[in-house]
Amino acid sequence: MDTLLQLRHVNVTRYVTPLREGGSMPAIAEADDDFLYVLKFRGAGQGAKALIAELIGGEIARKLGFKVPEIVFANLDEAFGRTEPDEEIQDLLKASVGLNLALHYLRGAITFDPAITGVDPVLASQIVWLDCFLTNMDRTCRNTNMLLWHKELWLIDHGASLYFHHSWQNWEEQALRPFALVKDHVLLPRAAELESVNAAFRGILNPDFLSSVVDLIPDSWLVKDSPFQTADEHRSAYLKYLTSRLANSEIFVNEARNARENLI
Repeated sequence: MDTLLQLRHVNVTRYVTPLREGGSMPAIAEADDDFLYVLKFRGAGQGAKALIAELIGGEIARKLGFKVPEIVFANLDEAFGRTEPDEEIQDLLKASVGLNLALHYLRGAITFDPAITGVDPVLASQIVWLDCFLTNMDRTCRNTNMLLWHKELWLIDHGASLYFHHSWQNWEEQALRPFALVKDHVLLPRAAELESVNAAFRGILNPDFLSSVVDLIPDSWLVKDSPFQTADEHRSAYLKYLTSRLANSEIFVNEARNARENLI
C-alpha cells in the first residue's frame, strides 16, 4: 500500500523576477519558509490545467525514481502584487489569488545539452517512457526541460503533459492512443531499453498510487471547462485515464520503438 501523498503549503511573500522564457510567465518567488521557488500561476494562459499536469507529472516522475524539485502548493494573498509596476504581471497576480503551484528553485542549475552531456540507454529509455505515458510534448532538442544540478539530471516542467484534458473530447479513447510526438523527443535515439523499462515501471506504478496523486488536486482547480459535475467525478476521470494508459502501455512503447528505428 502506498503512503498517503501530501504536499507542503507555503505563502508567497515576495515576487523576485519573471521567467520570460516560459510561455505561461512563471516567476521566481520567495515564500514564508525562506526558500525560493519557481511559481506557476493559476491565472496564466492554460490556467489550472497546466498546474494539474505539473502536479501529476512531477509526482509520477518522483515515484519512478527521477530527480524532480519539490512541488508545493503556494498561496497568493489578495494584497500581493498591488505595488507591481508591470501591468501584465499585476493582472497575472490578480488572476492567481489563492492556490497556485511552485517548484523548489534549483539555484545554479544549468540547462541539459545532449551535445555535451551523455545519457545512458536505460535512463534515456526511462525518460522517454515517462513522457510517452504522460503525453509530454515538451522534451525536445529545442527545449529539453532537464537541468544539471550538482552533477545530477533533474526533470522539470511537466505542464504541457496530459493535453487530452484541454478539451476532454474522447478522453477514454485518447488513453489508448500512441504518443506520435515521441519522434521529436530529445533522448529517443538513446532509448534502446524501452521493453525492460516498461516492465519495471509497470511494476512500480499501480492504481493505489495513481489515486493518491489524483487526490492531491485541489477542488478549486477542478470542474471548470470540463464535462463533469463534481470535483470527485473529475478526479475519477483523471484516474481512469492514467490507469487505462498504464495497463495498455505497450501501445505507446511500440510507437516509441518504431519511431526510434526510423531515426537510427
